[in-house]
Amino acid sequence: METTSVRSIILASTSPRRAELLSSLQIPFEIVPSHADETILDHWTPEEIVTELAKRKAEVVYETLELSKRDAVIIGSDTIVVRNGLILGKPKDVEEAASMLRMLQGSSHTVLTGVACIDGLTGSAQVEYRSTTVTMKALAEDEILSYARTGEGLDKAGAYAIQGLGAVIVTGIEGCYFNVVGLPLSLLSDMLANFGIGVL
Repeated sequence: METTSVRSIILASTSPRRAELLSSLQIPFEIVPSHADETILDHWTPEEIVTELAKRKAEVVYETLELSKRDAVIIGSDTIVVRNGLILGKPKDVEEAASMLRMLQGSSHTVLTGVACIDGLTGSAQVEYRSTTVTMKALAEDEILSYARTGEGLDKAGAYAIQGLGAVIVTGIEGCYFNVVGLPLSLLSDMLANFGIGVL
């Protein structure tokens, strides 16, 4: 498939899932890890959290961009899970992963992903987010512990991976599937078009 992309893209992320999703757009890109400050304020809404952190990740890379790469568009992204107003990030260990799964099982929750694009030439930025509702089936305690111990969810918000073994505990989603994985591709393609990068 041919694309109209003429500008380079930098993904400000260490997430292999985001890199894999971006690859599916068949646009060449470079990965530059972003070590942004992820401190958040208590009064921030979930929407503010994902958009602010996505922007920070892109900004850190933008601020250290080499002159030869100024034509790039930098993409930053951040994902969280929200259940009854409680924000769930990445669990710190198996025990916390199991605790998160106990909260999520047998009910629906919201996954929000923020996406930020920064123009390396002008510094102008666009920041958006996407929201998806995920329903998880009721789980017995031994199922919760078994999944938590696989370690699959230890580096993922909400302690599960819908694209992996975690698929067996999800009964349905309402919204963008790729948003749950970590990068809403339809939203991103619309945003990239605003920076002169056409996916189709």
